[in-house]
Amino acid sequence: MRSLYFLLPGTGKRFACGGLWAELKAFELAKQICPAEIVTYRQREQNTRFLDDVLQEDLKDVIFVMSWGFDVAKLAKRLKKHNAIYHAHSAGYGFTVPSNVPIVTVSRNTLGYWGQRAPHSLIYYLPNQISDEFSNQNLNRDIDVLIHTRKSSEYLLNQLIPTLQKRCKVEIINTHVDSLAAVFNRTKVYLYDSAEYWAQQRVSEGFGLQPMEAIACGCQVFSSVNGGLSDYLDPGFNCYKIAAYSTEFDVQRILSAIERPAPVIPESFLAEYRGQNILDRLAVILREVNEFFDHKQTHPATIEPLTRSRLAKLALQRIIAKIQKKLQ
Repeated sequence: MRSLYFLLPGTGKRFACGGLWAELKAFELAKQICPAEIVTYRQREQNTRFLDDVLQEDLKDVIFVMSWGFDVAKLAKRLKKHNAIYHAHSAGYGFTVPSNVPIVTVSRNTLGYWGQRAPHSLIYYLPNQISDEFSNQNLNRDIDVLIHTRKSSEYLLNQLIPTLQKRCKVEIINTHVDSLAAVFNRTKVYLYDSAEYWAQQRVSEGFGLQPMEAIACGCQVFSSVNGGLSDYLDPGFNCYKIAAYSTEFDVQRILSAIERPAPVIPESFLAEYRGQNILDRLAVILREVNEFFDHKQTHPATIEPLTRSRLAKLALQRIIAKIQKKLQ
């Protein structure tokens, strides 16, 4: 197999986010299948190669992995002579990628987005990994309600939480936590509401790791179900929909949830997101992607792309066909 070069703007605090951690997990899994390394392109870092330098090398046996949504369009242009895939997290950035760039999506929500936007590309589904540390340790749960301020809506921070603080024990996280799994195992109810945040960003929630991690640790989850969250959240069955109609209704349901035990989530539900399943899926995807790049070396693309001009042409043809049918 070809080597994988995972392209990241940098790995330091400046770029710290869920997408970075997810990409680093994917990198660690990929290393178990084929040679892989991190290559940065915005910031030079010690012990990590830089894209400008790498592009001077012989790269016929390399596949670049692009993932940082805001940079993908520019990176795809720089790498048009090389083998590259797009590891797609969030959707909605507005760019397109050519059909010679396979797309690997982290959610079925994003899979559907690219299935419509890139109908002639190879597209795959590879969910993000939920580490084994996120499991129910059956500890005493001394936190009634937990919330992480990052990505939280104004409603959650300014209306719901102040009301809940008068009725139960609320823990608010606004800094880095060494072991989020440990905190989840102390928590009865976890609140997550990212729809407002992603609407402002004008892109989608790519996967939404924290609600899944909380469920794995035995928390009852009240969450929005936007974007990739809709892959696995099932309101009424494995979670509750938050921000439903009124603050009073949310408070009523949350206080009721605190008083009853969380439903048992079968391990089969989590198995799709555990390391072994993702490793198995990644092996299949990489085998097919390598076969595709072998084919591309000697065969040009022959399927007409679905551009705006082609869509306009198809629409015109449809109108003409309708008129002709009426005139017959």
